Amino acid sequence: MFEVKVLGGFASAHYLRKYKGKCENMHGHNYKIEAVVATGKLNEIGLAVDFGDVKAALYEITETLDHKVLDELAPFKKVNPSAENISKHIYAELKKKVKLKGVKVARVSVWETERSCATYFE
Repeated sequence: MFEVKVLGGFASAHYLRKYKGKCENMHGHNYKIEAVVATGKLNEIGLAVDFGDVKAALYEITETLDHKVLDELAPFKKVNPSAENISKHIYAELKKKVKLKGVKVARVSVWETERSCATYFE
């Protein structure tokens, strides 16, 4: 099995509803995103997938989140924009965009800080 990882990021604000503590107040993060796709086969030129294609797809997704208040966006009106839910959202959106035969989205990690991240995978 081969894995290809690309990094992306965005800056946005959020707050956690029904949370008791600092994070119930609006605050921001410079999120770092790690997206991993996997395949069992390489193509005819020895690539699992073109890094550029995965980066472009990830960028399209993160652009919709960049410099926004996440709680005001449709995906997070009913669920908190936690790192866990953000990773699940990006995973689902990336899965729609990565449509190469034999290639699947393996996992998406969302880093809120240098030391804290959440990962979603199926």
